[in-house]
Amino acid sequence: MYNPLSSRYDDMKYCRCGNSGILLPAISLGLWHNFGSVDDFANGQSIVRRAFDRGITHFDLANNYGPDPGTAEENFGKILKEDFPGYLRDELIISSKAGYRMWPGPYGEWGSRKYLLSSLDQSLKRMHLDYVDIFYSHRYDPDTPLEETMMALDQAVRSGKALYVGISSYPPAETKKAIDILKQLGTPCLIHQPRYSMFDRWVENGLLDVLEKEGVGCIVFSPLAQGMLTDKYLKGIPADSRAAKDSGYLQINEITEERLHQISKLNEFAKQRKQSLAQMALAWLLRDKRITSVLIGASSVKQLDDNIDSLNNIRFTNEELKAIEAILK
Repeated sequence: MYNPLSSRYDDMKYCRCGNSGILLPAISLGLWHNFGSVDDFANGQSIVRRAFDRGITHFDLANNYGPDPGTAEENFGKILKEDFPGYLRDELIISSKAGYRMWPGPYGEWGSRKYLLSSLDQSLKRMHLDYVDIFYSHRYDPDTPLEETMMALDQAVRSGKALYVGISSYPPAETKKAIDILKQLGTPCLIHQPRYSMFDRWVENGLLDVLEKEGVGCIVFSPLAQGMLTDKYLKGIPADSRAAKDSGYLQINEITEERLHQISKLNEFAKQRKQSLAQMALAWLLRDKRITSVLIGASSVKQLDDNIDSLNNIRFTNEELKAIEAILK
C-alpha cells in the first residue's frame, strides 16, 4: 500500500507555465522509455512513487510510448489505479500526445482531426482517465491545414477530455501561427515541448523568443542528449546503453572523438561545481527563465534522485557560463 509522503511539496521548485494559472515542477518525469511492456513494471511503479514523494506532479506520456506503442499509458494507468485513487488524481498533471504513427492506414498518424481525437480517446481508455491535463499535437504536419489541427485541440478541451493543450517540436513560424489560431478559438496554447540540451540548441534560434513574447510555457525533452551529457560514455559504449542498441535513438556514430572530448571537459567542469555532469546539464537549462520545466527519463530510483538533486545548484556565474560556451564551441 503506497502512502505518499506528507512532505512531498517541501523541496521541489515550481514554475509558472507561461501566462497561465498552472505551476509545473522544475523537473517533470517523462515515460518515453522504461515504462513499456518490455520493462519491469515494479521498477517503473517505484520510480513514479518516488517522483511524487519528491514533489514531481507532472507525468508526461504519448500514445506511442512503450515499447510496444501504448503500453506506457497502460502501465501508467495501472499505477494510477493502485497508487493514486480518489482525490490524489487532482494533485497530478498528466499529459499525452498524438502525432506519430500509432495504427496502420491513412488515419493513424500526423495531424488530422480524426487521428488526434481518436488517439485521445484511446489514450484515455488505456489510462482509465476521464481527461488528461494537457493534450499535445506531437509534431507539425505540413500536409494538414494548421487550422484543422488546432481545431481538434480546441475540441479536445471543449469536450472535457483535456484541460489544456500544447504543441511539440513545431518550428518558430508555425508555433506563432498555431498560438494565434488557438487564441482566436478561445483555447490558448499552454505549452510547447521541444528537444533542447547543451548539444542541441535549435530552440535558441527564434522559438524561445516566440514563447516568451506570447506567454507560452516551455518544457524540454532529451535534456541529457540521450545520455551523452552524463559520464556514461567516457570509458566506451556500455552494453546496456542506448547507443549499443540498433533501434536506439542514439547511434554510436554520434559519439565522435570531438564529442567525447567535450563530454570529458564538461564532466571536469561539473566536478568543480560539485555536481555530476547530468546535474549540471539540467541546471544549465533551468538557468533560463523561459524554461518552465525539464523532462527527465529514469531507469531507476537512484537515477531519478540524482537528477532531482540538480535543483540544489542551478545558479551559474557569468564566468562559468562563458567557460561552458567555450567548451561547447
